[in-house]
Amino acid sequence: MKKLLVVLLAMLCVLTLAGCSNGGSGNGGNNEPTGDETVTVKLGCSGPLSGDAKVYGEAVRNAAQIAVDEINASDSKIKFDFRMEDDEADGEKAVSAYSTLFDWGMQVSLFTVTSGSGAAVAANYDEDGIFAITPSGSSTALVYTESKNYPGNFQMCFTDPNQGVASADYMAANFADKKIAVIYKSDDVYSAGVYEKFVAEAAAKNLNVVYKDGAFTDDSSTDFSTQLTAAKDAGADLVYLPIYYQPASLILKQAKDMDYAPVFFGVDGMDGILTLEGFDTSLAEGLYLLTPFAADASDEATVHFVKAFQEKYGEVPNQFAADAYDCVYAIKQALENIGYKEGYATNGLCEDLAAQFTSMTFNGVTGENMTWAENGEVSKAPKAVVITNGVYVSAD
Repeated sequence: MKKLLVVLLAMLCVLTLAGCSNGGSGNGGNNEPTGDETVTVKLGCSGPLSGDAKVYGEAVRNAAQIAVDEINASDSKIKFDFRMEDDEADGEKAVSAYSTLFDWGMQVSLFTVTSGSGAAVAANYDEDGIFAITPSGSSTALVYTESKNYPGNFQMCFTDPNQGVASADYMAANFADKKIAVIYKSDDVYSAGVYEKFVAEAAAKNLNVVYKDGAFTDDSSTDFSTQLTAAKDAGADLVYLPIYYQPASLILKQAKDMDYAPVFFGVDGMDGILTLEGFDTSLAEGLYLLTPFAADASDEATVHFVKAFQEKYGEVPNQFAADAYDCVYAIKQALENIGYKEGYATNGLCEDLAAQFTSMTFNGVTGENMTWAENGEVSKAPKAVVITNGVYVSAD
């Protein structure tokens, strides 16, 4: 009898630890509610709260906290206990941050802020069966690889391929007569991923790409005279920058110093350049970028979010903040949809949330009628913004 009891207890432990990819129950209907009491869900996240990329992490943390505070003050039965660890946009530190959050008892997650960190822990979330949706990690490596799909890993932001395709499509519709140059970071999974899809789509759209060999790496990320000179000599009057804002700020300064003034066009990694310490924001005047969020939009949801963010933090929220805000509310919607309450079967939570995300429609500040594919990628319409008089305004 004692041996039988030990076996039964061991089996119970295995079932409790099972997650999305290893046979969770996936049946919220089998969980008997215990009443109308509120339930607090531990929501984790890691991102750069120090270092060069901290503007991204701070934006995600601040916006997520606003959403958590709003939900906790509402009449929703779902409440959140939010904790964010600093991973400095470093893969090894992201693994350590994940361990800290796991030991804390994280039940659902905003994943990581950057793609490199996310790729380092994507398998951890999958193996441990913790549902995760990243606001801003755009590499497909966070949600699937060539050999495996992570069914509980999702994205709120556009994936790198989608950004490259959307950029080429926008240019075909609005800058078809331009000669285009591309400067990208070849040793960065984010930048290289956007670049590859952009070049392919640009060819399909018959865009006039006159210079596409403007690669740089960590070892050559401060002097861009070679790339800029080549772009200028090729006659490029639009320079595509699928990179983060730190090297972009140097490119804009060096272009001005050599009297080269093309149209500059970036993607979501460019968001944050206006708040970069010591950066002359006049250099970014006329800069275009694709984003799912325009802070000057007049819809009620955006106006509310921007006002709340400005009142609390004294600045206009960027796209990273908006995506994080939407992530929290999307998780709340999914939790309410599955009827999450105290006593809900732990081993089915990840699978049930994944089933919700692949079947529900979500309206947020970064888009209406958002849906998710089985591979975790989001479907929503991009918006183009242009920096005018030091602020982002809609380009449409």
